[in-house]
Amino acid sequence: MSDQNKPLKIEFAPGCFDHFDGSQEELDQLLVELKTMFENLTPEELEARSRPLTDEDFDELPEEVKAQILDFDPENLPKKRLQ
Repeated sequence: MSDQNKPLKIEFAPGCFDHFDGSQEELDQLLVELKTMFENLTPEELEARSRPLTDEDFDELPEEVKAQILDFDPENLPKKRLQ
């Protein structure tokens, strides 16, 4: 199976749902829905459905999320292996 045909792997950062305002059952259902939403998309389809984060979007984020975005270092991402 090529990388092109691999299903997308959805991972959530530790603590990303700390501010979720709902029950554990609601959170579990949300996680299922999020994974289901993306499991059949190719990277190209995901990119086509994506949009840039606007200044207005950024302003509405919790301060902790803003800090994570501003401190993001792409050098810390796992490197793809060439085959």
